This record gives sequence, C-alpha cells and structure tokens, in this order.
Amino acid sequence: MNPKVSIIMGSTSDLPIMQEAAAVLNEFKIPFEINALSAHRTPDRVLDFARKARERGIKVIIGGAGGAAHLPGVIAALTPLPVIGVPIKASISLDGWDSILSILQMPPGIPVATVALDGARNAGILAAQIIATGEPEVMEKVIAFKASLEKKIVQANEELAKVKYEYKVN
Repeated sequence: MNPKVSIIMGSTSDLPIMQEAAAVLNEFKIPFEINALSAHRTPDRVLDFARKARERGIKVIIGGAGGAAHLPGVIAALTPLPVIGVPIKASISLDGWDSILSILQMPPGIPVATVALDGARNAGILAAQIIATGEPEVMEKVIAFKASLEKKIVQANEELAKVKYEYKVN
C-alpha cells in the first residue's frame, strides 16, 4: 500500500497536534505517511521530499509547523501538489500568530490552504475531501461523515429540549 497523503511536521514535538490529521485519514482508510522535516534544519531533505512526492504517488501534503512555520510554504513552492498548512502554537510561538501568518501570507502563485491554529483534524478532513474528488469510495465516506455531523447537532438539540428553566420557552 502506497501513501496518498503525506503528513510532514517541523519536529516530533508537533506530533500531539498532527496526530489528529493521521487519525482522520485512518478513519477514512486513506493510506498516509508521517515524517519530520525542517525547512531550516534539513533544507536538502525538504527539497528532495517535495520534488519527489508526486512521482511517489502522493496526492496531498499536510504540513504542520510552529514558530516561523516556513515548512508548508517551502514545500508548496517545490511541488505542484496541493499543500494544507497547519499552524502550530509552539513553545517558542508568539501565541501562534507567527505560525498563522507565516503559513497564511503566501505570495501569489504559491498557495497553501491554511486551517486554524492547531487545526490538524480539519487538515485531515480537507485532505480526504481532496482525495474524494477522484475516488468515489472515499467520497461516500466523506458524505457519511458530513451526515454524522448533522446527526450530532440534531441529537444535541433534542437533549437541550429536555433542559428546564423557568423562563425557557423551547
């Protein structure tokens, strides 16, 4: 089984966040790989990874990074594949804003789809949706997932209807 999605993080300290993307891909049964690469500490490896990802069969790259967070942007500059950036609130972070802005503010021609701070779960879902555009069996899983979200809210409202207050009218 070859990976279709590559999850890349700047360091293994990002794994507690990035494992959420892995969990989603696992739920959708989409083969993936996880690696640590640093745009600053291993630039040659990042270059090699990004340039070879497409020929290895990768369809989507999820790049998580904290601090200066150049990893997703550097990868996006080197590959024609879609890159999803996950800004991470790292220990050296400026409350996460440095990561958010580093990933979000890409120059024209080098897009990085950016999710919320520490939003690796949404990155995994977005990667699944991208894969689903060409794979009907994954699309069915995405549709079922979206339906389950609606069911949770419907059920929550049923539970809220049971909550009693003197002036509550619903």
